[in-house]
Amino acid sequence: MGKRLTVRDLLDARGKHSFAMLRVETLAEAEAAERAGVELLSVPPALICDPRFREVAPTAFAMPGENYYEIGDTAVFLSWAFPLMKVGADAVYCSGSLGTVRALADHGIPVCGHVGLIPSKRTWTGGFKAVGKTLETAQLVWQQCRALEQAGAFAVEIEVVPQSITRLIAERTGLFLISMGAGAAGHAQYLFSDDVLGQNTGHVPRHAKVYADFAAEHARLQQMRIAAMRHFVDDVHEGLYPAPQYLVDSEAEVVDAFRDWLETQD
Repeated sequence: MGKRLTVRDLLDARGKHSFAMLRVETLAEAEAAERAGVELLSVPPALICDPRFREVAPTAFAMPGENYYEIGDTAVFLSWAFPLMKVGADAVYCSGSLGTVRALADHGIPVCGHVGLIPSKRTWTGGFKAVGKTLETAQLVWQQCRALEQAGAFAVEIEVVPQSITRLIAERTGLFLISMGAGAAGHAQYLFSDDVLGQNTGHVPRHAKVYADFAAEHARLQQMRIAAMRHFVDDVHEGLYPAPQYLVDSEAEVVDAFRDWLETQD
């Protein structure tokens, strides 16, 4: 078993090693990622609070987060982050204000910000599309990186940014860049397990590579569920269940004695 990575390890490895990162939603996915050698995990806060998480993923660098930017009170965000660090988080994701990022960093909590396409803030950049294809938006991504680094973030998720823009930013920033559809210059490549496993039955992002077809397997299993339950219903309706092999009974003399006793109860 390898050792758990630290923030310092990640920063020192920039440009020397490309890390794999997945968003996992369940203990089963976390265990599979650990056993597969995925080094970085994004997790729901509830998952990292489950004591079984570190049993199944002892070495993964785990970063809980949700789109908490709508919480305007930095104190609330701090009260959310401290317990997560206590139960085993290695950093927290924050798409909130620079003030919140700065407060977290001031308290020694490693923070990952978010630039480029931020789904919860997509209205500001024109919806679900690349950010950085024009000079103005490329400048915006760079300025956001600079501001987050100055606020104390150690990393940023850089999402759906043109690869050439990401490469130029990587050459000039001290941040650890987590690329989601932003090119190989990112220091980690990040995808969602739902996409990797083919569990997503809706729109699959262009940057997502599908490695399995769990959706078809889930559909097959659902049909098996329906067929098995229908067979059970038919057995009940036709008197085929319960059959003798599924029942227990008393000795005949016990049944007779119980019947006699019941008759005295009337």
